[in-house]
Amino acid sequence: MRTEYHHWYSGRTSREMGLVVYGHWGPPMLAFPTSGGDEWEMDRQGMIAALADFIDSGRVKIVAVNANSGDAFYNKGAHPFHRSYMQAQYDAYVRYEVVPFIRRHCQSDDIGIATMGASLGAYHAANSLLKHPDAFRRCYALSGVYDMKRFMDGLYDDNFYFNNPVDYVSQMDDPHVRGLLAGCEIHLATGHGPWEDKGPTYRMASVLASKGLPHHLDDWGALGGHDWPYWKHQMREYLSRW
Repeated sequence: MRTEYHHWYSGRTSREMGLVVYGHWGPPMLAFPTSGGDEWEMDRQGMIAALADFIDSGRVKIVAVNANSGDAFYNKGAHPFHRSYMQAQYDAYVRYEVVPFIRRHCQSDDIGIATMGASLGAYHAANSLLKHPDAFRRCYALSGVYDMKRFMDGLYDDNFYFNNPVDYVSQMDDPHVRGLLAGCEIHLATGHGPWEDKGPTYRMASVLASKGLPHHLDDWGALGGHDWPYWKHQMREYLSRW
């Protein structure tokens, strides 16, 4: 499997950020790590191996990125407004640094990019598409949480609002953005398997439904657990339908 490592200093996140490209050709999919992961987590946890046949056959090119969770919502030593600011900066890094990189790598200025992630990665996957449907066209959010208020110690500001999907989507009235989202494919996956809480996924789906935004609420039942074996099975099923 063709594997490339790229990294650069991001002034937005104020640190070196790395990403790994898996595959030589195919529609790109941006993969976000869980709260404790980095750009190599998908490989370490066996997700890349589980999807190797799709990657090697050119059905998908996976770009696995790092996140700044320790600088943002998980930085309990920082003021909540610094946490929300750093999340806003990460969102900008994804849209204005990672997206151009992917387009250059795919030699296309307007190629549609899919997102995927599990747990906290599902939040990033959904938030990225919902905020930037001009760049992202498909989303696989597995076992996610889409209301981050518990990380803000009761405080609230604009940076938080515009990165808290259950809030900004519920007020989303821009016809241009809604039109773009209407053409996207959004999958919110959950179930009642081990360690899974389906409440956040159902709530996000209800917010999307209240705005008339098309989406798929995929309840995998006993196969919807909060762990890597479940997420690997789900992603194999999703990619088999591409």
